[in-house]
Amino acid sequence: MDSNKPMAETGPPVLDEEPIQKSGLEKVEEGSPKAPVEIKLSSEAPPKKQRRAKLKAKDSSDKAATQLLTESQITALENAFKAGDVEDRGVVDAGQVQFIVQQVLGDVLTVSEVRTLVQKGEAVGAATGVINLQEFKDLLIDLLHTTTTRWGALQTSLDGYVGFDTVLEQQRKKFLKKGFEFNLMVVGESGLGKSTLVNTLFKSKVSRTSCTNEPPQKIPKTVEINTVTHVIEEKNVRLRLSITDTPGFGDQVNNENCWLPIYDQINKQFDKYLTEERSVVRRKQIPDSRIHCCLYFIAPTGHGLKALDISCMKKLHDVVNIIPVIAKADTMTIEERDAFKDRIREDIAEAEIKVYPSSLLPEDEDVLQANAPIRKHLPLAVVGSDRALTINNKSILGRQTKWGFVEVENPNHCEFSFLRDMLLRTHMQDLKDTTHEEHYENYRRQKLSEEVGENNGAGA
Repeated sequence: MDSNKPMAETGPPVLDEEPIQKSGLEKVEEGSPKAPVEIKLSSEAPPKKQRRAKLKAKDSSDKAATQLLTESQITALENAFKAGDVEDRGVVDAGQVQFIVQQVLGDVLTVSEVRTLVQKGEAVGAATGVINLQEFKDLLIDLLHTTTTRWGALQTSLDGYVGFDTVLEQQRKKFLKKGFEFNLMVVGESGLGKSTLVNTLFKSKVSRTSCTNEPPQKIPKTVEINTVTHVIEEKNVRLRLSITDTPGFGDQVNNENCWLPIYDQINKQFDKYLTEERSVVRRKQIPDSRIHCCLYFIAPTGHGLKALDISCMKKLHDVVNIIPVIAKADTMTIEERDAFKDRIREDIAEAEIKVYPSSLLPEDEDVLQANAPIRKHLPLAVVGSDRALTINNKSILGRQTKWGFVEVENPNHCEFSFLRDMLLRTHMQDLKDTTHEEHYENYRRQKLSEEVGENNGAGA
């Protein structure tokens, strides 16, 4: 626990006016020699002094908690315990620790801190199955004193300017020099406009079919994996962009295992990164070819997800961030589109498919606010067009039809702008972080565990 927390006062044995109790004595018959009397004095302080020490320790703990938590956080913490204490016992079940942590403190603790606190809280309550408010506060103080946190309340005031605020500028220069990497995969049946949408996202011919001089080919008999890499620059920011296409997906008579080459390709990139990471002599900057995002294209049938869509997304959702998009949304009316989206949401929920951004991971208030509108619009109904048309002397990306003009970047016409903003302007780094911290970490843990098991089996 906290090294600054006062310990209970102890000292030499104190005798009260009450009769001294004898222990370890046998009953002695009259006339028998008297046995020596053994008197055991307790080394603990009497109850009154113990209570005084406990109150002093509690006051110190409460003071430390007040320094680390705001009044509103302390109130919320106490209210959460009261709400969980349905039997008014002054304790809550240890199983509620995770709920209390995420609901009350999840917006100010990092993910690792939340996990550590939950584990410690459950360990404390393992014997009795319950934990009280003071025990929880002590755990929190211990955690914050032994880890580096991002709480402003832990800052120490400075007497003058030091200069470490320039670290952001130092990092910016370093990152600009190294550049950034982003790897995007598109999955869907032929004819859904995957290449056109990718070109529209980056306002450049970056798709494989657009940037190569290869003649149009027939639909391959098996799923192929093709990757093309570009280096693009915008306002002195260089981005190494890799686009992975999957021609042949869903275009066969038997599509039972058409997801397998995609799954193998994603794991292949994980293994490639892990091999480089474990090398004795490795490069300072490991090239990152791991797939950061998978755009899954859904045909605008109006009837919900196909069995192929459900099986494929369920196989891939544990290894890659999946963002479902409804292709060629301009083929449906607004009412048809909304009804179709509702059916897809029901299918996703029923099949328990995890799409990005996942609601299973802890989120602070800022992340929650950023993700809420995205979840509201998923799956995103998009229209792609890499042709600019002049409307009222203004150049606009869109599609001209007999009944009007569809503006790609107009949110009233489609949800392309939501997709672009999420991928490139607000969530690109989070997509990369989630890939590294969740999907790659799961692969790494499983791979190393299998190797350890094989080595143990060989040595047995």
